[in-house]
Amino acid sequence: MVQETVETTDKVSIRFNNDGLVPAIVQDADSGRVLMMAWMNDQALRQTLETRKATFYSRSRGKVWVKGESSGHVQQVMEVLVDCDQDTLLLRCNAQGPACHAGYQTCFYRANDGNRLQVVEPQVFDPAKVYGAGD
Repeated sequence: MVQETVETTDKVSIRFNNDGLVPAIVQDADSGRVLMMAWMNDQALRQTLETRKATFYSRSRGKVWVKGESSGHVQQVMEVLVDCDQDTLLLRCNAQGPACHAGYQTCFYRANDGNRLQVVEPQVFDPAKVYGAGD
């Protein structure tokens, strides 16, 4: 028999890790397909909620960035879901273009058979043309 659980709080208490970050999974709102995973700090989360544009924290650049600010591939946030432990976010988005900076519709374009990675999706744009040769 499945026991019903009842929420005991509606208080938002996002559990950021020791670096002040929380993982955010981005999902296409229509298809349910997972597009990418990125990190958010408190500022990125607040900006996402205010603007409804997916905004993340870049660990390599050490700054907040809006998805699509360079490529034009903006992710319009329809809903932000919080997992049961409040330590992971799910952003349900309407994507205006591909999600992956490597030129694929989703960042999960390779399959792992245990020995090697195999590309299983077509590349939909040339990153050098979108971001320049340096990216």
